[in-house]
Amino acid sequence: MESHRGGSGSTRAGAEGVRATVSRTLGSWDRALFRAVALRHWPRAEGVLPRLSRTADHSKLWMGTAAAVALSGVGGPRARRGVLRGLASVAVTSAVVNTVGKGAFGRARPLLDDVPVIRRLKRLPTSTSFPSGHAASAAAFATGVTLESRGLGAAVVPVAASVAFSRIYTGVHYPSDVLVGAALGTAAAFGVRAALDARRAVPPAQPLVEAPALAEGRGLSVVANPGAGSAASVREIGEALPAARVVHWEPDAGQLEQLLDQEARRAAEEGGALGVYGGDGTVNAAARAALRHGVPLAVLPGGTHNHLALDLGIGRSADLADAIASGHAIAVDMARFAPRHGPGLPQTPLTPQAGPSAAAAPEPGYFVNTFSLGAYGDLVEVRDRWRNRIGPWAAGLIAAVHVLRHSRPFEVRVNGRPRSLWLLFVGNCSYHTVGGGPGGARRFNLSDGMLDIHLIRAGRWARTRLIASALAGVLHRSPVHAAARGRRLHLAGIPDGTLCSYDGETAPSPPALLIDKPATTLTVYRPLPAWLSGSALPES
Repeated sequence: MESHRGGSGSTRAGAEGVRATVSRTLGSWDRALFRAVALRHWPRAEGVLPRLSRTADHSKLWMGTAAAVALSGVGGPRARRGVLRGLASVAVTSAVVNTVGKGAFGRARPLLDDVPVIRRLKRLPTSTSFPSGHAASAAAFATGVTLESRGLGAAVVPVAASVAFSRIYTGVHYPSDVLVGAALGTAAAFGVRAALDARRAVPPAQPLVEAPALAEGRGLSVVANPGAGSAASVREIGEALPAARVVHWEPDAGQLEQLLDQEARRAAEEGGALGVYGGDGTVNAAARAALRHGVPLAVLPGGTHNHLALDLGIGRSADLADAIASGHAIAVDMARFAPRHGPGLPQTPLTPQAGPSAAAAPEPGYFVNTFSLGAYGDLVEVRDRWRNRIGPWAAGLIAAVHVLRHSRPFEVRVNGRPRSLWLLFVGNCSYHTVGGGPGGARRFNLSDGMLDIHLIRAGRWARTRLIASALAGVLHRSPVHAAARGRRLHLAGIPDGTLCSYDGETAPSPPALLIDKPATTLTVYRPLPAWLSGSALPES
């Protein structure tokens, strides 16, 4: 027993000796590299790096960058998603570094004897040195942006690297502090992406249907609305589907609906499918064209919100390539809103029509995402008026303020009962809140045959109470909010001049409407999980 204990103790002592030797060696290299940076002259860096380092305090640089991208619309929807993912990665990284990393190691800051005074920060940090929070946040933001938008990432990565190096240059961190911090930030960004992608990939609950398998997109006619996204995002279609026919719509060349109808007809003749790259309004027009000609639809994410694409599990064009090549598709409902006929009710057209008898037989309107009456239609009109001048996000903020100040309630009969409302909202299929917060509503079944109906009642302080409930994530408990699900909705007595909004488009509403679901469904490509598609499952 004694000899056994002695052997165990000597083994532990040997391991501790090895760790101490490695620690001394790495520490000496760390200090030597820090001193080499301090003693070397870096031309013109004195006026840039200390200032850049201060700008990155409390992640102000990354929040400002995200705000500028979101408000200006530079880089399109992928850039906006990138900066949002970058900020989420920064939040995760900051929590890990400040609550675990700093307290666990307690490393002292470097001595500034060799660092020239002109480089030193005016306010030296008081926290421990290991790991570097600035380097972690910089790497987290840059990685989060690059994973979503390579173009914007190419601009952000050099700035993030400069911020990380500035911490060594100004003498507040050892090189190992910066390297470990950068590694933590990068890992956090990949973790955030994995969490968001897992949340997005919801297995379909609706019927699987047959669709043509189009290898590399051969036989797929894609109509791209370049105004909905960046040129880099449009090029992504060619990389994911190299054999697809891509047609870019130009407003001067004719109406978008005509081009979509032409390409849908071509797809029907060739036994292929219609693809669409654009915002919600463009997707709506493409869905109507695909339904009219009986061809499958491929929805590529090219808009600001990409509601239908995200509910289909499509975050980027590459997500859809395998589904199109394998013919994986599901049935998707199209919701319909049509003027109700009766004495004294004018037949108001709701969609663009053609032919000499169009005025006598107005076509119904369709929506794949949402329909609304009231304040939201005003918001869309004001937003569209400003979006080309100041960008979509800033325009949305101005529109929201305008609606809160100037919108008024309206009277309407809902299934025969009089109501005073700020807003009536109808979703195509049932929406479910994901994550418990506002803005997380998703549809897990796109062919459930249901309408998701929400009423925002008028009354004293109704708008204030509604906004407070939405921000608190308890909108379903608000006394001014009522919700139900049904298959048909009758609206009558709609005041003259009331706007209806459907999938981001607006039109004057007729005095009476019937909202329902037609019997036919739309065939839409969607990526399927391996266990459902018949593909080989990865080995664990």
